[in-house]
Amino acid sequence: MVIAAERDWLCAGLRWSADGPALVWRRPGHDERFSPLPPGRALSFATGAGRHCVGVRRGGRHTPCPTGAGVPATVASAQCADCARLDRSRSVAADTLADDPRPYDVYLAWFGPGLIKVGITATERQGARLLEQAALSYVLLGRGPLMAARRAEAVLGAALAVPDRIPYAAKRAARHPLPPSQRRAQELAATHAQALGLAGLPESLQTLPPTVVHHDEAFHTEGIRTGGALVELAPGCTVVGRVAAVAGPDIHLATSEGRQLIVDARQLAGWPLTAAAPDARTTAAVRATTAEPEALF
Repeated sequence: MVIAAERDWLCAGLRWSADGPALVWRRPGHDERFSPLPPGRALSFATGAGRHCVGVRRGGRHTPCPTGAGVPATVASAQCADCARLDRSRSVAADTLADDPRPYDVYLAWFGPGLIKVGITATERQGARLLEQAALSYVLLGRGPLMAARRAEAVLGAALAVPDRIPYAAKRAARHPLPPSQRRAQELAATHAQALGLAGLPESLQTLPPTVVHHDEAFHTEGIRTGGALVELAPGCTVVGRVAAVAGPDIHLATSEGRQLIVDARQLAGWPLTAAAPDARTTAAVRATTAEPEALF
């Protein structure tokens, strides 16, 4: 099966849900469309003449970019400066939504040996944020109002030196070989116990037991191989392969040549994509993942 968009539809990146990962397609005046990415599905596409801003999605509604501004091919964000500014004007991540009345979860996420981060996510998202961030395992620490969750996040960072961000290159590099789930659970449980023993946690934060969740099955981590090459998209290039695994925004593709390519769906967002020819081969440039800039995510 081939994934492709009709004319004037832009890829808006990848979205995780209870049904798994799917590419999102947008076109002004139309509802979003989705292309699920199960293991084994063919991904065969050609990029259009240029990449464009995907606009702003807030509260389940999409507002197109008013100018259809161009976006550089190599950046992770698919928003122009104006849309990014609007997006962050009411954002938990940017600390511009302090009056959000929803409950929030404080989590500890495991990305690799020694790579544990603390973060917060709206309880109603039911763990989707951890899938988006490519957490291989995680545990919830507590639940409460937004400001209490933020305070707990800061306490852990100061007292235990647990970061709230990890370079994405480090996450990608740590996926293979993957330590057993038991080892991951032990590391998370130990940090969870340390965290609950700290003074300064907000009283309004309801602490939670150390129930560890693993994403091996959701990501299909058995399909991830060491040494995958990162695809660098450009106008008029093709990418051809079959889905081997999806972790966070990364689509791991198996090729007929026996190598594994990684398509970062953050950089896929904003491109008009069409089906590649049946006999097409990958023409996009690729580079070793070890050379990736240290972007935080």
